[in-house]
Amino acid sequence: MNKALTGTALSQRPLSLLRAFLKSQAASGIVLMGVAVLALIVANSPLGPTYAAVLKTYVLGLSVLHWINDGLMAVFFLLVGLEIKREMLDGQLSTWPRRLLPGLAALGGMVVPALIYVGINAGTTETLRGWAIPAATDIAFALGVLAILGSRIPPSLKIFLTALAILDDLGAVVIIAVFYTSDLSIPMLAGAGVCLAALVALNWAGAKFLGPYLVLGAALWFFVLQSGIHATLAGVALALTIPMRPTPGRPEATDSPLHILEHAIHPWVAFVIVPIFGFANAGVSFEGLTPAVLLDPVPLGIALGLFVGKQIGVHAFAWTAIRLGFADVPANATRAQCYGVAILCGIGFTMSLFIGALAFPNNPLLVDETKLGVLAGSALSALVGYAVLRFARPIPAPKAAVAPATRPA
Repeated sequence: MNKALTGTALSQRPLSLLRAFLKSQAASGIVLMGVAVLALIVANSPLGPTYAAVLKTYVLGLSVLHWINDGLMAVFFLLVGLEIKREMLDGQLSTWPRRLLPGLAALGGMVVPALIYVGINAGTTETLRGWAIPAATDIAFALGVLAILGSRIPPSLKIFLTALAILDDLGAVVIIAVFYTSDLSIPMLAGAGVCLAALVALNWAGAKFLGPYLVLGAALWFFVLQSGIHATLAGVALALTIPMRPTPGRPEATDSPLHILEHAIHPWVAFVIVPIFGFANAGVSFEGLTPAVLLDPVPLGIALGLFVGKQIGVHAFAWTAIRLGFADVPANATRAQCYGVAILCGIGFTMSLFIGALAFPNNPLLVDETKLGVLAGSALSALVGYAVLRFARPIPAPKAAVAPATRPA
């Protein structure tokens, strides 16, 4: 009776924040796969000209594509910032030992792909601007592939991939802020600074009502948009000022402003904003293109950076840390499974397309070549990573002890 009641109580418990995050990210990754395929179909159908024309239509001074990439994606970056802050303060990245293995893996996964891209594009200043395109991992896509594999993958690897991708996103944010900013407007930067100072003051004052934060965040986005810094970084800046103070006596409580906002926008980002971005940015017309285009420096550098560079960088840096005793192998994971996850890190859809648009804002041909490279590298990484993980032998579960037989009395 007590066991039955206990089982019922356990089954009625809500999912932990991390488990809910993994579940929703995996589902959104599967949706994103479908959206990417749909964008390619539409771009290469009779609807292709209409698709392109709608994205170029201007509304309130910005094109539809600009509103998506600078407006909607600011909310995506707000969620990224909230997740980074939460994981750093009380999650999987809250201590240095926990940060070490995914942190080194993320570093290798950014450095090696960038070096491969630079090596292929050396000598061409314009195309060198795309060096950071293969440096990002799409967490939704990668977790979507793991979701298809189900229980064959130990939970420790899913957590490792999530932590790695979050740190990877942090690196991408820094890259965008440092390397893809130009023509700064001092008055607009001053306005953004005032908004940011007001947000910090609200945090220090202990304000928990989200309304003032969001109003100031909207103003911050406007000033950043006009300042020359990419507008999406306003989302990250806003996220870092949202309070996450646990309720006294309940350190595990999820009723802080940060948790409330994160839970409120997560479904919208996962199932509306990112799919819209994917549909708007993945569509590339193959008219007049031949397979030889994939050998051009930009698509080749991106595809090899994602497929080859990511797996080498992530696996080599992570395994070196493990061999030197700086970190432990993820629990119940084999080396083959770790290598399969490293291959999946080459899925760079969302952030790679985003950085590509920043790298080549005035060159539609290079933007299309970027899309081809991202799609090719991501598809190869997804297929090969899935195959490696599908056929990798898991660590066998320990056999239950068998009680010795007894003679009948």
